[in-house]
Amino acid sequence: MIVQKYKEMLDAKSVIRTLAETAAVRAKEIGSRNVFDYSLGNPSVPAPACFQEALLSLVKNEDPVSLHGYSPTLGIPSVKKAIADSLNRRFDMNYEPEHIFPVSAAAAAIAHALRAVTKEGDEVLTFAPFFPEYHPYVDLTGAVLKVVPPDTEKFQIRFDAFEEMLHEKTAAVLINTPNNPSGAVYSEETLQRLAEILNRKQKEYGHDIFLISDEPYREIVFDGKTQPYVSRFYVNTISCYSFSKALSLPGERIGYLAVNPACPDAALIVNMCGQISRGIGHNCPTSLMQLAVARVLDQTADFSIYEKNRDLLYQCLTDIGFEVKKPAGTFYIFPKALEEDAVAFCQKALAYDLVLVPADTFGCPGYFRMAYCMDTEKVERSLPVLRRFAREVYGK
Repeated sequence: MIVQKYKEMLDAKSVIRTLAETAAVRAKEIGSRNVFDYSLGNPSVPAPACFQEALLSLVKNEDPVSLHGYSPTLGIPSVKKAIADSLNRRFDMNYEPEHIFPVSAAAAAIAHALRAVTKEGDEVLTFAPFFPEYHPYVDLTGAVLKVVPPDTEKFQIRFDAFEEMLHEKTAAVLINTPNNPSGAVYSEETLQRLAEILNRKQKEYGHDIFLISDEPYREIVFDGKTQPYVSRFYVNTISCYSFSKALSLPGERIGYLAVNPACPDAALIVNMCGQISRGIGHNCPTSLMQLAVARVLDQTADFSIYEKNRDLLYQCLTDIGFEVKKPAGTFYIFPKALEEDAVAFCQKALAYDLVLVPADTFGCPGYFRMAYCMDTEKVERSLPVLRRFAREVYGK
C-alpha cells in the first residue's frame, strides 16, 4: 500500500516549482526572451574561474580511483579541516574538523540537524516570511513547525510574538538570514536579543533549545556590508550551509553542517549525523565536489550583477508605488501586492508574461517574491512590462 502522506503532498506541490514549469511551457510558445520568469532562485552568474581550475586540476592530477571513490561517512578529513580553518579565519571561531559534517547542500544539512535535536511531537519555531519547504523538512521528521508572524516593516523578528509562542515543547528555532524571500539580513542587535531569549528559556525549561541557522545566502550581502555570523551569538547553534549560491553550484549539491564548537554536544552531534544518514539516504556527498570546494572556500561568484538587478527593480517598484523594503542581500525582492489577494495579483501578472510568486506559502499573504537572478538586460526589458501591468490593471 502506498503511503498516504506523500500522496497528499502531490496536491500541495511547491508553488515556486509549479510557476517555473508554467514559465518553461510559455517560453516554448513565445520564446524564453519574452517570458520574464522571476520564479526560481537559480543562480545566474557563473562559478568563479578558480573553482573550474580546481576541478580540472583534480581530474587531471589525482588518482581517479580515490577521486571518484566513496567519501568517509563523516566526510573527507582534509576537507573538514579546510572548512573549519576557513570559518575560524573569517569569523573568529574555534572549529575543529570533528565539528564539520559535509552534506549534499543546505537542505540535507537541515534534515540532519532536525533529526539530531528533535523528536516526534517537538515543536520547531521559524519566522515568517520563510522558505515554504521548511514544512516538509520539519513535518516529515515527526516534529511540528510553528510560524511566528512577520514583521513586515523591517523583516527582522517580532520578539513579542516569538516569546508568546515559546514553551517547553520548543526543541529548536530555525532561522534563515540573509532571508529568502525578503532579502533581509538579521542585524547583530536581532541576533543578540534572540540569543538572550533562548538562553533564558533554556534555563527556565531545563533543556536545550537549538538554533538551526539556514545560511546558503551568507555571502550575498550588498552595499559593502556583511552578515553577522550566527554561531558567534549562541552556543547551541547548528549552521547549515550550501555552496549553491556563494559559488553558483546548485546542481552539484554540496554543503556542510557545522556545530558551534562551544556546544557541549558538538562532536557527538556530528557523529550522530553519520548515523542519521543511514536512515535518510544522504550518505557520503560526492568526493570530487568536497575536494574541489575545499580549494576555494574563501572565494565567491561575482554578485555585482545581483546588486545591480536589485537596484533596478527597487527603483522601478517604488516609482510605480509598490510598498517594498530594499533587500540587504540574497537575490530576492519582496513587494506588497497591489491588491489584498497576492495569488490573484500574480495570476493577473501571468497575462503579461511576468512570472511572480505569491507569498501565501511563505507565511506572508498579500506579498509576492521576485527572484532577480537573471541577466540584467532581461531585468531592464521587464521593467516597462511591469509598469504597463500596474497601469493597465491597477491604474498605477
